[in-house]
Amino acid sequence: MTELKFAHLDEKLRAKRRSFDRVPLVDLGPLVEGSDARSVAKEIRWALANSGFVYIKNHGVPARMIDETLAHARAFFDLPLEDKMKLHICYSGVALRGYIQFFGENADPAKTNDLKECFDVGPERQTVESPFFGPNQWPTSLPGFREAVFSCHEAMKELSIEILSGIALSLDLPADFFQPQMKCPITIQRLLHYPPQAGGVDDKVIGMGAHTDCGNLTILAQDSVSGLQVMNSDGVWVEVNPIPGTFIINIGDLVQKLTNDRYLANVHRVVNVSGREHYSLPFLVDADHDAVIAPLESCVSDDSPPRYQPVSCGEHKFARFVERFPHLHREYASGPTARRGGPALP
Repeated sequence: MTELKFAHLDEKLRAKRRSFDRVPLVDLGPLVEGSDARSVAKEIRWALANSGFVYIKNHGVPARMIDETLAHARAFFDLPLEDKMKLHICYSGVALRGYIQFFGENADPAKTNDLKECFDVGPERQTVESPFFGPNQWPTSLPGFREAVFSCHEAMKELSIEILSGIALSLDLPADFFQPQMKCPITIQRLLHYPPQAGGVDDKVIGMGAHTDCGNLTILAQDSVSGLQVMNSDGVWVEVNPIPGTFIINIGDLVQKLTNDRYLANVHRVVNVSGREHYSLPFLVDADHDAVIAPLESCVSDDSPPRYQPVSCGEHKFARFVERFPHLHREYASGPTARRGGPALP
């Protein structure tokens, strides 16, 4: 397995980006309300071109919903391991829904073991249809868990449409540019738990290894504990501390490919040395499984030729997951991505 490459931080690209020592904050209100979407788009343009990350406030998602979902996340991760393992993600096959134990997913597998546990849900389906589409697995011992977590998924999905409209406007495209390829997008609502680390800590074991996200957009809600770090163009890790009432958004590889490197899917990691448990709620939204992503004509010129070949959203994402999940790597690394059976339990 090859070591993670930071191709988007080569010298040619560094010269086009301004360094930063903090992630910018954007008021999303004028976009959501429709009062001044263009000014918000201008701020989004700077943030995504230089840091790939941005805080957003006045996003319209009730704080109560996030607090309740975080409470349900804590309750789930407090369950005995044997109960959580009954919902292991391997039982969902390529739908990839359910529980992921410590070290069961590694974002930078050549270098780092991820000290985190996860629970993933997505759009409800009766049967496994394709990678990322199938039935969710739900704990039966936690009243209200299913309703709260799926309500959070739906609220974040609606918010992602607003944010993507702002990204489209920031590229001088129609606000609904992303919609034709998002009739049934791949979406994942994650619950994450990072225990604190003490003593000597190096990058062999941290909360989450250095990586870029592989889809269109991530919306992150988190508790009051710090841990997220983002790399700036000088190769320095910048802390992204929680700000009450905000979410953190970042773009993934598909938007970087779409913009031909004009926008940056930035490298980030999680290191929890706070002395406290850390919980977060990342929502990942991509495009339709069969959507094809290629550089925009407006982002291509004689001075900036296409840097990427067209790629299928679903195939791209599944290939990245095969690299990250040991149980998937054993089953699918040398085989077709369309197989339906569930891999053996780790």
